[in-house]
Amino acid sequence: MERLQKLIARAGICSRREAEKLIAAGRVTVDGKIILELGAKADSNQKIRVDGKILHFDTKKIYILLNKPRGFVSTAKDERGRKTVLDLLGENFSERVYPVGRLDLNSEGLLILTNDGDLTNALIHPRFEVEKTYRAKISGELTEEKLDKLRAGIELDDGLTAPAEIYLLGENSVEVTIHEGRNRQVRRMFAAIGCDVKRLWRIKFAGLTLEGLKVGQWRELTAEEVAQLYKTGDFD
Repeated sequence: MERLQKLIARAGICSRREAEKLIAAGRVTVDGKIILELGAKADSNQKIRVDGKILHFDTKKIYILLNKPRGFVSTAKDERGRKTVLDLLGENFSERVYPVGRLDLNSEGLLILTNDGDLTNALIHPRFEVEKTYRAKISGELTEEKLDKLRAGIELDDGLTAPAEIYLLGENSVEVTIHEGRNRQVRRMFAAIGCDVKRLWRIKFAGLTLEGLKVGQWRELTAEEVAQLYKTGDFD
């Protein structure tokens, strides 16, 4: 028996965190019974359904590295009809995968897509402190004094950020490494010191880079790269 949210993640539906939201919303049934308890356990031999669709646990795991361009949302579906990162995979790609974390509409760069819910959970869970590195073009005066505030941690409306690694690359260009995953975090950090992020792209995530991958292109991860990602967290 396993926790229900872990089983849902193992079936490739979503991360454990998202699975908890599905359970709380009454969208999950086990053998026909709606389950609302986050601590509920089940077995993969039982009939587990999400939104009426039965889960299968023999799904082949898929791991994709994508160089996201601007103008695409990092979701599987968009209620407003905007293009999603799944559109970049092409019409012939029929497997069900989901973005690991998000890059906002106008942000670019490295994004992982997978149907491995356990791995997704490890990569986005704060306790694993997975590093993400960005390059940013900034408008507004950048001084070491201002950057030191970000390096030490700065107060945002959802709390104090963890210390960030920041290098000034040029007059209006910086490289930023963080290990949190708050919504639009890098943009909000610079707004807090009176600067505006004009361009933002992620160049590194959990040790992976975009080397050899042009904007809009994608490839499957190698077995070695997947093993590297699995070193980020505890999968017990």
